[in-house]
Amino acid sequence: MNYYSDDPEWKWMFKNGINWDTIISLYYPTFPTEDGFENKEEVLTFLEELVMATGDWCANAVANRAHLLDEHGPGQVLNGRTIPNEHLEKFYSEAKELGIFGLLLPRKFGGLHCPNTIGMMAFSQLGRACLSSCTQLAFFSSMADMAYRFLDDEKSDRIVPQIVEGNLSGSMCLTEPGCGSDLGMLKTTATPQEDGTYLLNGSKIFITNGGGGMGFVLAKIKGSEDSLDGISMFFTEQEIEGSEELNYTIEKSEHKMGLHGSFTCTVVYDNSKATLVGNAEDGFKYMLHLMNEARIAVGFQALGVMEASLKYARDYAEERVQFGKPIAELPLMKRNLEDFETERDAIRALLVDTESHFDIYQLLHLKKTKTNDLTKEEEVLFEEAKLWTRKRTPLVKYYACEASTTLTQRAIQVLGGYGFMKEYPVERYHRDSFAPLLYEGTSQIQALMALKDVVKYAIQDPTKFFSSVFYKHPAAEFLNLTDEWNRQYKSAHYRFKKKMIGLLYSCLNPGAAKILSFKAWADPENVNDLMIHAETLTQALSYMETLRVLCEHSNKDSKRADLFYRYHKLIQPRMEAIYKDWTIRT
Repeated sequence: MNYYSDDPEWKWMFKNGINWDTIISLYYPTFPTEDGFENKEEVLTFLEELVMATGDWCANAVANRAHLLDEHGPGQVLNGRTIPNEHLEKFYSEAKELGIFGLLLPRKFGGLHCPNTIGMMAFSQLGRACLSSCTQLAFFSSMADMAYRFLDDEKSDRIVPQIVEGNLSGSMCLTEPGCGSDLGMLKTTATPQEDGTYLLNGSKIFITNGGGGMGFVLAKIKGSEDSLDGISMFFTEQEIEGSEELNYTIEKSEHKMGLHGSFTCTVVYDNSKATLVGNAEDGFKYMLHLMNEARIAVGFQALGVMEASLKYARDYAEERVQFGKPIAELPLMKRNLEDFETERDAIRALLVDTESHFDIYQLLHLKKTKTNDLTKEEEVLFEEAKLWTRKRTPLVKYYACEASTTLTQRAIQVLGGYGFMKEYPVERYHRDSFAPLLYEGTSQIQALMALKDVVKYAIQDPTKFFSSVFYKHPAAEFLNLTDEWNRQYKSAHYRFKKKMIGLLYSCLNPGAAKILSFKAWADPENVNDLMIHAETLTQALSYMETLRVLCEHSNKDSKRADLFYRYHKLIQPRMEAIYKDWTIRT
């Protein structure tokens, strides 16, 4: 089994769903490259071989060990440290041998300097094989990127090679007791010292891989504003050269409903030495950069769990005979499986398209951070990629994670009573699927972010927002559209925008005489009235963005139109139910 070469959908996505022309031109601006690539085709061949190698590793090694991590856990907490057990150590050893830790990092650190998209594809494969292993590995590559992007050269040159070698990993330390999504309430303090360092005091909970050896910590410098604007970010290491004492300690690893094979820690800071990252009180801004990548990555994790559960359910249904035939051939089961797989394939398309934009954004953001010498063409690319990343991030996190939990439940039901038994993996898939729903911001947080973006766009320029509907009825474009999928998309999108504007007008209530006034749309009390619709609006936005991507894919390859039509049929009743809800509740 190979998660890439045995999956036609992934192979199509690799070859057609990614903006390789732009991405490769940014990563490899001249040929031949220092790696010896003579042209773009050689680069693509190399990248595809990497995805095939990770697909083989995940399917034939990582997946076979998943039940052991689920049963035995990741290891233990001893004397303030996390100690991985033999199963997690075996995973780390294999990842090191394959060069996975340095997959996305510059060659000067021993990395392979691959596009971020390759990392996300591997991440999805790991999520399919073992979500716990995937989660643990995430805090190697993401921490290395943060170190390279935001630490000074001395620290990054010391830290990043250790991560590439698999000898160090880390964590992002945000959540505190009593302070989850409302980061403005955090209590961890940072006291400045004469040598320019800070002493951290406080504790963090639910920290994935908290014992990795280093961490980026959000804290407030004494005297800072008691809000998001007063938060700073700090870098701290568990071991300080010259000291026999641990700089901070791990108090415990949580016993969880799922993700049994990953460390979820309580981290305690007691006069722990740290250094400021970037500018004081810009910590929330730096955290958002990591959150963008993390939330897209979590979407890929959720996709992997979907893929694992639906593949198992499909195989079972084709072998399980009832009433004289495989249950996959019974009419209701046949329809259900087709609907489940349609949504999975559509979500994959949305994620890959979003990651293509994010990859461009990531690389150009790094260039701005390091040298700030983007060309005019790169500035245009950066702003466009930033716009799509901002728009899509909450949608892919929300949609993929919600769908993963729903579809893993459906997989259990395909197996019936067997699905409830621990000897079958679908119950583990379902338990694990709840973690992506919760970490890196719950679904409700994603919904509020998406709502905020819509309202911001509407009130910035009400005239433009309204004219996009009232002066662009799709009927005028139909005469120029030769393909049915384009007509269906235009019609569905127009109906959505019209309904959405009706919702905004009803809730924000600017009044006919002030319909084009910024102030009339920005009344905070009216915005609060709109918040009850945040989730249904996010659902509708997710469906329409997915339909947009499937339409674009059909334009590239008419054979993809079948997926477009199936997905359109799937979401139509959902969209109508959302529109009905908007009418009833406003």
